[in-house]
Amino acid sequence: MNEHLEQLSPQPLWHHFRTLCNTPRPSGHEAELVALLERWADARGLAHDRDAHGNLRLRKPATPGHERAPGVILQGHLDMVAQANAEHPHDFTRDPIETHVADGWLHARHTTLGADNGLGVAAALAILEDDSLTHGPLEALFTLEEETSMGGALNLAEGWLEGQVLLNLDSEDRGEVFIGCAGGADVVVEAALPTAPLAEHEVALRLSLTGLVGGHSGIDIHRGRGNANRLLVRVLRSLEAFDARLVDYHGGTLRNALPREAFATLVLPADEAAAASERVAALQQELRGELAGVDDGLTLTLHPLMSPPAQALNAHASRMLVAALHAAPCGVERMSPEVEGVVETSNNLGVVGLEDGRFHLCALVRSLRDSATRDIADRFRALFELIGAKTRVENAYPGWTPASDSPLLARFCRLHRQQLGGDPAVKVIHAGLECGILAGKYPGMQMISFGPLIRGAHSPDERVELESVEEFWSLLRALVEDLAEGS
Repeated sequence: MNEHLEQLSPQPLWHHFRTLCNTPRPSGHEAELVALLERWADARGLAHDRDAHGNLRLRKPATPGHERAPGVILQGHLDMVAQANAEHPHDFTRDPIETHVADGWLHARHTTLGADNGLGVAAALAILEDDSLTHGPLEALFTLEEETSMGGALNLAEGWLEGQVLLNLDSEDRGEVFIGCAGGADVVVEAALPTAPLAEHEVALRLSLTGLVGGHSGIDIHRGRGNANRLLVRVLRSLEAFDARLVDYHGGTLRNALPREAFATLVLPADEAAAASERVAALQQELRGELAGVDDGLTLTLHPLMSPPAQALNAHASRMLVAALHAAPCGVERMSPEVEGVVETSNNLGVVGLEDGRFHLCALVRSLRDSATRDIADRFRALFELIGAKTRVENAYPGWTPASDSPLLARFCRLHRQQLGGDPAVKVIHAGLECGILAGKYPGMQMISFGPLIRGAHSPDERVELESVEEFWSLLRALVEDLAEGS
């Protein structure tokens, strides 16, 4: 599978990326890949070990004569986001990713590509394999579960890594280098809500919202794209005028991906069904108008169910739940006053579910300020306590404080000028790079993050620009060699 990747340049990097595409690796299912990489390291005489959480480290001694150079850690995460188009059956725990090239970009067919962070991992492996490269002591750190919980970085052993410089290879913009990132936390809400039987005059309908672009809940949240959960709740709120009661709800699949689809079953009086259908058609046009030019594929449908359910939320519980969801924070909360054009605080209503009266929500709050993350979480708690729900905060991780005077950054900028003829843009990103967590565990370590140009991450539109991968590889090799000459 994916033989055509072997023909792309730089070939060593794409060879390893082919292996990653052919090896299933959704979050929580990285074991097969870890074992494969350990066998690969054994075949090349590279030392390897794991910490207690299962994070993998590969090590290569310095080129003779460069043993005193600062140790360099090449860092990425092994897992990928598992998203497929609804009409495309794909088992991310068993099926390889099928790739193709179009107009200078590499795409996957109907699924996420895994360039985030497969290209960073592939680049690190290619560096370890390159015996023509002059380098100091090298470590490759591959973490687990970055996309779902940051679990690998959060549980990384302290005092385990030996290097003084860390190159995070998990950025997605050509010509940019990142020196800071947002922290974040998952906000989980759960409740058991009362139900009541259907009345004789009630009919059941299936409400669907599909066709949104989706994307990364940090990088893309300011682009004005639709959030399927936010929009479908808005529709449900409007349908309350027809005495609609909610039966079930399923929206979004990952807390860090902008939801592209959401579905609900509802019941309402039979004599209101025609008017409800007209309202849904009008709302489709209204929402399409609001999203025009940004998210043009929205489709909203309402269809009768032939087999009605036995129960729905009672009228009060349904109205209270829809009201709470309608009022919940969603999207950009505040732009940074310090860093122009960067989102300071946001929230993504990532996963919402209701089944048999059991309600579950998982939102991802991000902020450059940990205090703002705590405040959004507390607002969720205050809001959903009104309907008797319990709220908890999980997987909190700190932000990465920028260090604009870093010698490592100065070195990278000099090499960028030499290689590409201009300065890189120095950036802070509204996404959860693992650097924030790693910097807390290794406070003296210098860090930067850079990578090739990736678009549509966390969605089936994910793609990477081939030319940018060549630039990324050239810069990485140059930086490793330059660091071998000492500080």
